[in-house]
Amino acid sequence: MGSHKGFSAIIKQRYSDFIVNEIDRQGNVVHLTQMDIDNLDEEPVAESKQKITTDVISDEDIAKLEDFVKNEDKKASLNIIAPSDKEARTKIHLAVKTTYTQLETKTADIDGHKVIQVVWKTGKSRGNNRDDWPETKKDFKYVKFVLYKENKDTMDAIGLIANNLKLKENLFQYAGTKDKRAKTSQEITAHRIHPKKLSFMNKILRNIGLGNFQYVKEPLKLGQLMGNQFTIVLRNVMASSETVDAAITSLKTFGLVNYFGMQRFGTTSVPTHKVGCALLHGDWEKAVDLILKPRDDHTAKDAFQKVWMETRDPVATLKVTPPYCGLERNLLEALKRKMKPLNALERISRNTRLLYIHSYQALVWNKMVSRRLKVFGMKPIIGDLAIKGNPENTEKVSPVVITQDNLDQFSLHDVVLPLPGYDVIYPKNEVHSWYRETLAEDGLDIDNMRRPQKDYSLPGAYRQMTVCPTNVSWSHHRYDDCSLPLTLSDMDVIKEVTLPASHNKGKFKAVVLKMNLPSSCYATMALREVLRVDTSAAHQTSLNVI
Repeated sequence: MGSHKGFSAIIKQRYSDFIVNEIDRQGNVVHLTQMDIDNLDEEPVAESKQKITTDVISDEDIAKLEDFVKNEDKKASLNIIAPSDKEARTKIHLAVKTTYTQLETKTADIDGHKVIQVVWKTGKSRGNNRDDWPETKKDFKYVKFVLYKENKDTMDAIGLIANNLKLKENLFQYAGTKDKRAKTSQEITAHRIHPKKLSFMNKILRNIGLGNFQYVKEPLKLGQLMGNQFTIVLRNVMASSETVDAAITSLKTFGLVNYFGMQRFGTTSVPTHKVGCALLHGDWEKAVDLILKPRDDHTAKDAFQKVWMETRDPVATLKVTPPYCGLERNLLEALKRKMKPLNALERISRNTRLLYIHSYQALVWNKMVSRRLKVFGMKPIIGDLAIKGNPENTEKVSPVVITQDNLDQFSLHDVVLPLPGYDVIYPKNEVHSWYRETLAEDGLDIDNMRRPQKDYSLPGAYRQMTVCPTNVSWSHHRYDDCSLPLTLSDMDVIKEVTLPASHNKGKFKAVVLKMNLPSSCYATMALREVLRVDTSAAHQTSLNVI
């Protein structure tokens, strides 16, 4: 977009060099600031326990129950002598379950005597019943919290949380996925999962933090965010401060081509857009195979994926599938139960399945914007579609077709291209035929984008061809040790980590760049505009200074 010189620098030499904070729909930057649940104002129930239970349970048994709960030995059990009257036993069962929602009871015979056996709920029963939701929050169905993660995909992090809680991943919702190789903070909602359980994950999961809990009435939905704030350290900068300043000023002034970044398509030998194309074709078996196909990117995953490709046996494949591969395990478990591929795919979270087909839309869009700018240049032309402002933040928008009469009313930043679907219009110029050709090459009909399965029936959307970042700022640094941080993440702030003292004699130069980008815009594409070098992971790794 600009005419500045590029320069060489290393992106993400360490994943801590790439910090992402979600910006919610109200324009607030999301931060993890506290990880306890003291401020949720739940009404205490301790005082009411004896009132509830004294009528039917002796003081001695109440004391035993209190000790049992405090001990927290999940494998232990407690026996209470049961009265002979069935109605009296029922009252005890109800009293214990009402007062101690983490426990369950059953009547048992021990040495010829009836006892009420008290045990801790198993993970499975807790996950199915989730009956510990506070009575004071019965008008709320969700907990919203900030998920902080390091070097993990959003879906992988949710998978780990769900697996440790023995819950299904589809109980969690988010507005957007965040970079894997980064430190990121974003909002998540969870359906009727007690904050205490979520908070407990902070003790057992590494490089993940959950906090800022609050009860809400509605879940998050994909796209319900304004954008993301990026704080990026560019290391081993090989340029003068003047060259760097000119490059970032150009980005701030002219913006960037709004490409979907490479992470939208995956970096393995099986791009996500191929899965999406198979889903749009209704080729469910091919979609399953592509998801389970070896990717040559992860030794542990390759092992079970090779078993699948050689045997197509879900039972044998499951035996060697690591527990952290939640998506693949969900799919294999369904196939193990003899589900048809279409139904088995539905065991993958809806957000993930949507990402596959959105990836295909993104590929088409990237091809179209490249061709549009190459053929017709960086100015609006007759037949282009235009929307004033950012269409990602509009529920339903109708673009204006640019004509000779209104051509002077629009800039290139107003021009949009559609993501293909059944509920969009296409440019009234040659670009429309390019869409038709590209979809036809993949065996798809631009005039028939509806599907019998609602999830794979794409309405389409509009995306600005170019975008300008906001709140752009940057600073120059020198350093000797690339293992020391030059910026702080939310977790660093919580842990009171301090930055090394700045000095002017360091061996290497670095730039810390901060900027906000709208939803679905990629910082890596902004960096490519600034640096004018290959920003792929492979090339960047080759630049690393040990």
